[in-house]
Amino acid sequence: MKLSRLLADELVAHANDDLPNECCGLIAGHGDTATRVLRTNNSEGSPFMYVMDPQEQMRLMDEIDDAGEDLLAIYHSHTRSAAYPSRTDVELAFYSQPLYVIVSLADSENPDIRAFKLARGGADGEQIAEQPVEIA
Repeated sequence: MKLSRLLADELVAHANDDLPNECCGLIAGHGDTATRVLRTNNSEGSPFMYVMDPQEQMRLMDEIDDAGEDLLAIYHSHTRSAAYPSRTDVELAFYSQPLYVIVSLADSENPDIRAFKLARGGADGEQIAEQPVEIA
């Protein structure tokens, strides 16, 4: 996925704004290029997991579709752990097409953004496949 520096900074800002809880949202784009970040509320209000309000998520997905864009990714933050999917992240990965982007604030001076394809029904060792994130 190609992500502009501006959008990468927006993801990190959202993660910082929602501290001490995880943030979440959607990334829209065309092909493999992100065009915008759509913030959602973490209705769980937790530093350990995120839950998007289903109505808000569907409204934003419709907005992406109506704009002729693709849903490139679902994102959330990890406040204290690495940008790598947890068991819960994999178990709650209901969508097979979009990437799952994680913004880690474990090292607040050097936030990390990584993307993954998640297959919650996949065999062990095949549930998580990292995808490159190109920030330019």
